[in-house]
Amino acid sequence: MAVSPGASAAEIKAAYRALVKQHHPDAGGDATTIIALNAAWEILRDRARRTAYDRSPAAAAPSQRVSSPPSVTAEQQALAHWFNQVYGPIDRLLAQVINPFPAQLKELAADPYDDQLMEAFCSYLEQSQQKINRVEALYAASAAPLAAKDFSLQLYHCFAQLKDALMELERYTMGYVDSYLHDGREMIREAKRFRASLQQERSRFGVSKAK
Repeated sequence: MAVSPGASAAEIKAAYRALVKQHHPDAGGDATTIIALNAAWEILRDRARRTAYDRSPAAAAPSQRVSSPPSVTAEQQALAHWFNQVYGPIDRLLAQVINPFPAQLKELAADPYDDQLMEAFCSYLEQSQQKINRVEALYAASAAPLAAKDFSLQLYHCFAQLKDALMELERYTMGYVDSYLHDGREMIREAKRFRASLQQERSRFGVSKAK
């Protein structure tokens, strides 16, 4: 599946897709190899970066460039570390806020003016805010590698949306203004869609989940 040094963008893209299909963990391949392939693709897809790499001492010989995946670099190891140590815990915390919400809202809807029901809902909001605080701390503690920069930005939008939702719901508990409840509910739904999209996008990186 080798391509020449002068291969067109279409030829490189086709070779990349074929190698990903061959080595993807879902097909019995190695996640480490996928990380290496994705890192190589980030260089080869950009003409300027490809030219700079071809001129560098680290450039592989033409016969080695496509026939075998590049070795795992420190950057690729950092990518796997970020997904397992930052994104993974954040995703679990987001789930702990998003998934219980429908049941919490249903219980409150039985009688929003019941003190016990409202107290339970407020407790859920308080615990959720604590989880979002942990999410923000995790996110700020470790910057995403360059290859996951766009993914990291989407992740930020996801938990920022959830944080805003909790603020709207908190306002509702203070004055029973239905518009706050409506906005908070819609924001949580949007955050749920964000999270699902991120989970699908994660598979593109081919990083195995930590056990």
